Amino acid sequence: MNTAQTLEPTLDASCCLPSEQPAISVEDAQQRALMFKALADPNRLRLLSIVKAGRSGESCVCDLTEPLDLGQPTVSHHLKILVEAGLLHREKRGTWAYYSIVPGALDKVAGLIISL
Repeated sequence: MNTAQTLEPTLDASCCLPSEQPAISVEDAQQRALMFKALADPNRLRLLSIVKAGRSGESCVCDLTEPLDLGQPTVSHHLKILVEAGLLHREKRGTWAYYSIVPGALDKVAGLIISL
């Protein structure tokens, strides 16, 4: 005795309607993912926090290695990722690089989550 039931498709007009809100573009999704990826590392979050808390609103790379207990090449790698994501600004002064938060960058990150 076969107890399997055959399911018939329903023809409900409200089913499978496309969303009225457009999805984000491929480029926008890539930019958001770049920012989220940059923020997904604890050391990079700490770097942002240290730079933001700086008295002058900026920090020299020489001041960022000790608090993280990481070598200068590793810290520079993390800083590069934050710059590429548009979160930090880098200014070279002599042999040192100084980093500051890009104006509005943190507000933009907060907006990315809300606007999904």
